Amino acid sequence: MNIPTDRHDAFARVLHWSMAVLILAMLFVGVAMVSSMTLRPSLLMLHRPIGIALLVLVIVRLIHRLRRRVPDLPRDLPRWQRVAAHASHIALYALMFAMPLIGWAMVSAAGNPVVLWGDVHLPAIAPHDPALYSLLRAAHTWLARALLAVILLHLAAALYHAWVRRDGVYRTMAPVPLGPRPDEDRAVTRVEIDAP
Repeated sequence: MNIPTDRHDAFARVLHWSMAVLILAMLFVGVAMVSSMTLRPSLLMLHRPIGIALLVLVIVRLIHRLRRRVPDLPRDLPRWQRVAAHASHIALYALMFAMPLIGWAMVSAAGNPVVLWGDVHLPAIAPHDPALYSLLRAAHTWLARALLAVILLHLAAALYHAWVRRDGVYRTMAPVPLGPRPDEDRAVTRVEIDAP
């Protein structure tokens, strides 16, 4: 079995985990905005700047990823799992780009400014149009659901690699290395099996 011994660099790990926290927070804030009219104004003031921050972070993350080599997947990983891993990463990046851009366009189509803080507003990227706003709002909602589904699949795959295969894939992006290395774990198992 080819075990990846290298890890993503510290900057990639910080981006990954900070974006994970922000994206999950945004999904919960989005649900709360829809369900609570009293909290909606304050949640919008939080939702919009975090969305733009995530757009900037995903651009930085993509540039960083394209310039750095990522750890290899284990050689014995079935082909369908390799394809699924690649497809899920493309889906994650596409959704991380699309969500803030569609949100920004949706706010623009509603005729509202995207307020970052104080008097700092972003320019409109879509014309003021109620029909377009309705379309973008529906797209934003459905893409949020798709993003949550892909995140759950990503999490399930990470836990599968960490707890079932124990092949070191999770370790490459773990915030801190946890437990023995996969090769150390197998060495312990061999000693236990060989013991009289």
